[in-house]
Amino acid sequence: MQLLAIVTMLIDHVGLIFFPDSPGWRIVGRIAFPIYAYFITVGYRMTSSRPKYLLRLAVLAAIAQVPYMLAFDTTHYNVIFTLLASALVLLAIDGLLASRLPRAVAWLAIVPVTLVAALFMTDLPFDYNAYGLLLILIYRYSDKGLAALLHLLLNVLYLALNGPDWGIQMFSIVPTLLLVYGSELRAELNRLRVPRWLWRAFYPAHLAALAAAEFFLRWR
Repeated sequence: MQLLAIVTMLIDHVGLIFFPDSPGWRIVGRIAFPIYAYFITVGYRMTSSRPKYLLRLAVLAAIAQVPYMLAFDTTHYNVIFTLLASALVLLAIDGLLASRLPRAVAWLAIVPVTLVAALFMTDLPFDYNAYGLLLILIYRYSDKGLAALLHLLLNVLYLALNGPDWGIQMFSIVPTLLLVYGSELRAELNRLRVPRWLWRAFYPAHLAALAAAEFFLRWR
């Protein structure tokens, strides 16, 4: 799954930078983010040290920011900031659920925490903003069989709010269907192991390479 996320993300970004009028690249690229979002929930749950896990995300986000801005000519915040902020929301929610507060009160407190985070991520804005946060919450807290339906409803909501420009994001349901129903194919994909250093370094490294390639082609 990690290799699939890396390859489809690269295809997406190559298409966005060099072939912006060819939607096929972007359609393939819709596979990447849900896989990264899913792995954030896995990493958050399985890590032996959540502070160290969050620190790694923060460092990677900081390293990737300048290449991200150069590659896409933007002042927005890259997607690792989205993953980091979402992981912090997971930490806050789990803390509330584990507290001595009555369950109903804890859930009432979760709503403003999530809303404030969503508004913060949208206002700055972060890549994928509140959509990314909500998808990660779906993966973390919904029943596996319900995740695909909730992701579809999330896509429909954003399509209604953003209009046809959001239509291509509807293809992002494909990796969620794979996560929910494609256990055999997922097992085969997971046999293709990605070294840990490559998984962590690929995002900032490929953005730097694409930014350099774009600069060379523009000024040659």
